[in-house]
Amino acid sequence: MNLQLLYHPLASFCWKVLIALYENEVDFEGRVIDLGDPEQSRELRTLWAVGKFPVLRDIGRGKVIPESSIIIEYIDRHHAAARPMIPSDSEQALQARLWDRFFDSYIHQPMQKLVADRLRPDGQRDPAGVADAEQMLHTAYALLDRSLANGGWAGGPEFGIADCAAAPALFYAGVIVPFDEHANIGAYFDRLSARPSFVRTIRQAQAYFPMFPLRERIPPRFLDAAAATFARP
Repeated sequence: MNLQLLYHPLASFCWKVLIALYENEVDFEGRVIDLGDPEQSRELRTLWAVGKFPVLRDIGRGKVIPESSIIIEYIDRHHAAARPMIPSDSEQALQARLWDRFFDSYIHQPMQKLVADRLRPDGQRDPAGVADAEQMLHTAYALLDRSLANGGWAGGPEFGIADCAAAPALFYAGVIVPFDEHANIGAYFDRLSARPSFVRTIRQAQAYFPMFPLRERIPPRFLDAAAATFARP
């Protein structure tokens, strides 16, 4: 197996890469990394000194590729993606990359700030930072809802890198700060939740959901191991 992905099934940025790999039916070996294990953490830092996953190893080409967006573009370029996640048209590619950055910067990162704050002990929490993160999510939701008024996918006419970023970002952010008042986002998230690549990714994460600090807020539909789709009926 030439490709090896170091990841964790619960980690949201890992979901982003998994969805792209599954969309393109790329053969790879998945290696679950437990950051609480000193040896496994050391191995990850040897490959990528920042110590964060996902990290892709291309053994055949002797390459180590970190960072979710870069991994997805690398797969497009070097592993004959049947369904490219970044369009070949340069203008469409800019739009796809823009919305990829939008989800990572304005939904994904504020969501992670809110989750991380829940893990802090009493007396060490950051109420001002939490308020800023929640405000950013509300701002991002409003912008996204307007952009989705015509349906379809986030970064263009075809499913792509922006949607790979959107799926985990909206899954976890929606648990913390629901987007119920934004009908276009809800319909878009249902389209994502019916996507086989996303269904497969969620199924792999289900055994790890008890580790999530807000697990009691995860909608029951995502806990059904036998579900063919997680879109609302």
